[in-house]
Amino acid sequence: MDDTPPPLVETRAPLFAAVLTPHRSLGQGAFLVLMSAVVGVSFLTGLLFWSLGAWPVTGFFGLDVLLLYLAFRWSYRAARLCERVELIPGELRVTRTEPGGRARVWRCEPSFARAELERRGRHDCRIVLSRGGRRLVIGSFLAPEERASFAEALQAALKRYRAGPLAPAR
Repeated sequence: MDDTPPPLVETRAPLFAAVLTPHRSLGQGAFLVLMSAVVGVSFLTGLLFWSLGAWPVTGFFGLDVLLLYLAFRWSYRAARLCERVELIPGELRVTRTEPGGRARVWRCEPSFARAELERRGRHDCRIVLSRGGRRLVIGSFLAPEERASFAEALQAALKRYRAGPLAPAR
């Protein structure tokens, strides 16, 4: 008989859950079309320069294609960043997963947690979660409008949590 305890599974249903990811406007299909067009234009232009006797220029067209490809690959890798925000009974948890797969978790008691939208300029803001002296900035990759909307939704969820199940509906 096996005496090992079963793995811990989260049994509390989330009261609020959101997954924040960076936006990338160019999908994989469009990336293939763009790279095919760039390769085609670079190849034809390189052939033109080769035929004119300026063959060293051809290598620079290949270098441009390589650098553009690497820049897009780096951008897609950075897009794997993910922040999961969950409010469950007794815990506010933020799990940040880096593009390389490493995850870090920030936890706190939601009764005393605050979610604020800090304005840092006319069009710049950031979402700050705080509890006591601990502070965490989340959603830094979101657009300012998305940050404001998310902060408002999280503030509302924390307010509902503090009101409790016995509080009168408003």
